[in-house]
Amino acid sequence: MSIAIPIPSRQLFIDGEWREPINKKRIPIFNPATEEIIGDIPAATAEDVNIAVEAAQRALSRNRGKDWSSASGAHRAKYLRAIAGKITQRKSELAKLEAIDSGKPLEEAAWDIDDVAGCFEYYADLAEGLDAKQKAPVSLPMETFKCHILKEPIGVVGLITPWNYPLLMAAWKVAPALAAGCAAILKPSELASITCLELAEVCKEVGLPPGVINILTGLGPEAGAPLASHPHVDKVAFTGSTATGSKIMTAAAQMVKPVTLELGGKSPILVFEDVDIDKAVEWTMFGCFWTNGQICSATSRLLVQESIATEFLDRIVKWCKNIKISDPMEEGCRLGPVVSAGQYEKVLKFISTARSEGATILCGGARPQHLKKGYFIEPAIITDVTTSMQIWREEVFGPVLCVKTFSTEEEAIELANDTHYGLGAAVISKDLDRCERVTKALQAGVVWVNCSQPCFCQAPWGGNKRSGFGRELGEWGLENYLSVKQVTQYISDDSWGWYQSPSKL
Repeated sequence: MSIAIPIPSRQLFIDGEWREPINKKRIPIFNPATEEIIGDIPAATAEDVNIAVEAAQRALSRNRGKDWSSASGAHRAKYLRAIAGKITQRKSELAKLEAIDSGKPLEEAAWDIDDVAGCFEYYADLAEGLDAKQKAPVSLPMETFKCHILKEPIGVVGLITPWNYPLLMAAWKVAPALAAGCAAILKPSELASITCLELAEVCKEVGLPPGVINILTGLGPEAGAPLASHPHVDKVAFTGSTATGSKIMTAAAQMVKPVTLELGGKSPILVFEDVDIDKAVEWTMFGCFWTNGQICSATSRLLVQESIATEFLDRIVKWCKNIKISDPMEEGCRLGPVVSAGQYEKVLKFISTARSEGATILCGGARPQHLKKGYFIEPAIITDVTTSMQIWREEVFGPVLCVKTFSTEEEAIELANDTHYGLGAAVISKDLDRCERVTKALQAGVVWVNCSQPCFCQAPWGGNKRSGFGRELGEWGLENYLSVKQVTQYISDDSWGWYQSPSKL
């Protein structure tokens, strides 16, 4: 059944070397499909964070910055391409480690690893492009002055990433931070850190200068918090829950430190009556059940026009019964276990609360009968939902779709925007004028038209409202790690002439 693959035993990666954590503690790794302990990771604490931050500071100043921070973008691009190459070489092994660690289907994990390599390649191109953009002129209204712009790395950055796309979410931050010339400390989630430690091995193999990236595994309060509040960390970028994002912002505020936050969501998918029902059903499922439902941008609130609601729900229940739920390593698996025992309990509690508040569990929402072990939950579809219910308002982060019907476009938009969140939204209709109107009206950072969830590293990613602020990916992702310096020069031969010269008195 499971393909046996050894879990490498690693230490913390600091200053280009493997180092045992100061307190020598380790955290067990559970395989969510079997509930068995399959290895362990080092547990960093504030002492290790201090050492890593010092290493990052040294990496930026070494050889007066010529080794990294003030080297050409083209120089840094070579390392980024080498990292991409190694990741592609090790794709099969990395995908297996990702699937075993996080519970995502192996074919999804393989797709993730391709995206990781693609992300490093893309930011290698952007790093090269940075050289030509240096000294960009600014036109001024006075010919006695000239002005240009320098883009400089923001400095030491703390990168805190989640467990749903462990290596990909790391790449979204590490690749642009390195392209910009920053030095980084990456703190992946303790629930899925294996592939991020392998990224350290890749960086070591390509000869990345020591201290440019440091990778510390550990718990949020013990390792993430001291990183976010460290006085010598110049910026924090975080992907995760809104509650933790708020804590990070609070810690950063003490030092007036910039943050980029990509937080939760309760994203809507609007399905109008003119759709091809089977196509719309499949996108609705993909939008909520892919990655085992553990997606910050999951379109987990289905709004379906009432004239097709009965038929649509009938079809989606049939499609759901057809999803292969199995060990992620099994051929054709389309839904694996959620990531941990804690997450499993949390999702089941959401479902039972919905039931007790009067909603109907149309299908799923319990352990599949053929799987006696592992954190598996059949995809749940919940109807008879009111807008005051917890299931409508709060992010579940599991394979749970809640449904409401609407009659008019206005009502659909109002329901869609009835949320504190604003990460993603999807609209499905054959009427492209309607799609355009609805897209404009939706309060979200990402809108999908006639699809849900596709993500490309060339396009900006991020939300508004309580889903956070700032944009990752694309050119916006690189700007995140750059500081802008204005340089203005007086070029006239005449004296300025504001004060009277003493010689003329």
